Amino acid sequence: MDDRLGKGGNGAVVPAALDARIAAGLAFLRRRLVGQYDIDEFGFDPDLTSNVLLPLIRPLAEKYFRAEVRGVENVPADGAALIVANHAGTIPIDALVTQLLIHDRTGRHLRLLAADLVFRLPVTGHLARKAGHTLACQEDTARLLEAGEVVGVWPEGFKGIGKPFNQRYQLQRFGRGGFVTAAAKAGAKIVPCAIVGAEEIYPIIADVKPLAKMLGLPYVPVTPTFPWLGPLGLLPLPSKWLVEFGPPIESSDLPEAAEDDPLSVLDMTSQVRETIQHMIYRLLAQRGSAYG
Repeated sequence: MDDRLGKGGNGAVVPAALDARIAAGLAFLRRRLVGQYDIDEFGFDPDLTSNVLLPLIRPLAEKYFRAEVRGVENVPADGAALIVANHAGTIPIDALVTQLLIHDRTGRHLRLLAADLVFRLPVTGHLARKAGHTLACQEDTARLLEAGEVVGVWPEGFKGIGKPFNQRYQLQRFGRGGFVTAAAKAGAKIVPCAIVGAEEIYPIIADVKPLAKMLGLPYVPVTPTFPWLGPLGLLPLPSKWLVEFGPPIESSDLPEAAEDDPLSVLDMTSQVRETIQHMIYRLLAQRGSAYG
């Protein structure tokens, strides 16, 4: 018999890969039933994340967006690191795809820093906690970095993911450099990350600001397909994605600057921002057509 084949419970021959997936699924269910899994102080459930949540977005990243990853060797194999990336796409799919790519290529869990809006929503807030996401604040960032985690931050925030399509791939302000301060205090490496592809999944052509204000949202987007096509308009367009991790930028030589010299912090913030912007321009030239 072919080594790639095995027998199912009814004697039928099944591919070994499928057999292994079934066995892994049964093992996962057993762990959940008997409580043999860990949840940390933030609510992170690595077993659920690896076996349920990330597999849900893997076909989207690999088959639909055809995401290519470069420079993953620049993500430290252990110890504290801060991944700093550009933000786009109307909804933060780019953050989830980055989390998946780091997990699949390095085995590490990327702990995402998210806006408070994420945790105010009943379903997304619960799932975000389970997936290892936490509030984008200095206290939580410091705790994660001091614990040696790899943390992801998107400093553009809503200004990045909600910007109009005519401003695509133009980085918005990175704020006052809170991520630099956190990295410096923890002695963590800062890894710049450029994401090309997210800008084209939901091109924003207008923002219904009165409705956004009424609903307490940062924006209510109008795209070429939404709301015109109804629920079908929620389907992202199949853009081609390139994700690159640049060489780490050392922050360990700025512990005093992080606390006593805001100008040094702003200088490093600008350095990280400019690095990512140049990476984006290079990737755009290499990618060619957005939907090719």
